[in-house]
Amino acid sequence: MLAASDLFDLTAFTHRHLFDGVTHVWEALDRLPAYLSSLQPAVLGRVAPGAVIQGPVLIGRGAVVDPCAMIVGPAIIGEGCEIRHGAYLRGGVLIGDRCIVGHCSELKSSILLDEANAPHFNYVGDSILGHRVNLGAGAICANLRLDGREVTIRDGDTRIATGRLKLGAILGDDVRTACNVALNPGTIAAKGTIILPARHLSRAARFRSRGGSADRTRP
Repeated sequence: MLAASDLFDLTAFTHRHLFDGVTHVWEALDRLPAYLSSLQPAVLGRVAPGAVIQGPVLIGRGAVVDPCAMIVGPAIIGEGCEIRHGAYLRGGVLIGDRCIVGHCSELKSSILLDEANAPHFNYVGDSILGHRVNLGAGAICANLRLDGREVTIRDGDTRIATGRLKLGAILGDDVRTACNVALNPGTIAAKGTIILPARHLSRAARFRSRGGSADRTRP
């Protein structure tokens, strides 16, 4: 469950080539800075007075950026997105079409596939949210271990070095979290998982989509 194809249907995703040839899904995050460096800045949607845009940013057709939102480039905001009041996108963000980044939500160095939502008081750092993922209010994707060491992923009996000091959550298509869920660095959730309230999930947790129960493999 560590390949992009295990977690996402990339067939219709505009930026699917970012995942071409990656062995482990998080390697797309390593490619993200170079991918964003080639963007052609443009504002094709509506940016309200009072919103702040800094650096190279591409805002797609039909997208709306509300007052007091702040977007720091490089960043791509897809078509039909809503970047709501008080949202903070602080660089290295790729957002697909029809996504929502809501009030007081913060994103950095992350990829959101089409129709993914971080709508209320969310933090998404160095993470990938699949199609139609929805984070409950206050849910966070933490990206840094408390001891500052490299984030590793456990696959069965094998521990895989990611080469990253910062790696958040990777949530497959149609994952939903309840409110105030804390996803610790390196959390991976399978397609269709429902993550229940007040769960604090350890690194490299593996999930089954039916019932959202966790295979509580300890890191």
